[in-house]
Amino acid sequence: MSTVQTLEPGSRHDLRVGISPDAPDENQFKDEQGAFGYCHSYETSSRYDGPGLRIVLFVSGCLLRCTYCHNPDTWHLKDGTYVSARHVLGRLADFAPALRPLGGGLTISGGEPMVQPAFTRRIFAGAKELGLHTAIQTSGFLGDRADDNYLSNIDLVLLDIKSSDPDTYRRVTGRDIAPTLRFAERLASLSKPVWVRFTLVPGETDDPANVDGIARLVAPMKNVEWVEVQAFHQMGSFKWKAMGLDYKLQDTPPASRDLVDRVIGQFRAAGCQVR
Repeated sequence: MSTVQTLEPGSRHDLRVGISPDAPDENQFKDEQGAFGYCHSYETSSRYDGPGLRIVLFVSGCLLRCTYCHNPDTWHLKDGTYVSARHVLGRLADFAPALRPLGGGLTISGGEPMVQPAFTRRIFAGAKELGLHTAIQTSGFLGDRADDNYLSNIDLVLLDIKSSDPDTYRRVTGRDIAPTLRFAERLASLSKPVWVRFTLVPGETDDPANVDGIARLVAPMKNVEWVEVQAFHQMGSFKWKAMGLDYKLQDTPPASRDLVDRVIGQFRAAGCQVR
């Protein structure tokens, strides 16, 4: 049984491993109550992960194994801190009076928030009671776990679409693309606001046909407010080395300005709002 701890502020760039060695495997984790969960860290002043000034809670557990992941220490529950939802909401309440007038709120990222749906549901509901804007960053792979009640407490979905090509998607994530596409279509049918995020990795996701496929998918969706092109970087490579993982992209250069501009141009030509 994991020991309940307190969650200290930190950074997505902190390396955190082996904190809860008795945690269950993320593939088999089930909890219908959500009173406790596993978290990597939280940041207190993000202007990147949604509108306004935000608290970003990074939860543990992910079923994807992206080759370019900059936080592999969020893959496993055993690497997270076991905390109570009440503790998390207490911390959030301390910041709420400052966040509300700045148009900010809470973003839950990961890892993958839907590995722990009951825990994250409880926190989103508490954040709404505090009058905060709420956002989730997700791959959508576990989107079937988010019922309408879960989504009702979320104002914005930051949806990572890794690729439009099924073979490329499986190569870079180890999983199938179909659940993500199904979730994207469901969000469109609900008119749920979405920012699509696309990580541009030279030699992995940069093929023009791959980019065009995402652009054609996204452009007709009236609920998609922005497409955000995220340039690959090496800031997380030290985590792979420290964890003894095989990092296949160690020689991959960051996406160049010319490449980023080309991809932004492709999205814009398809009719997407892009940045």
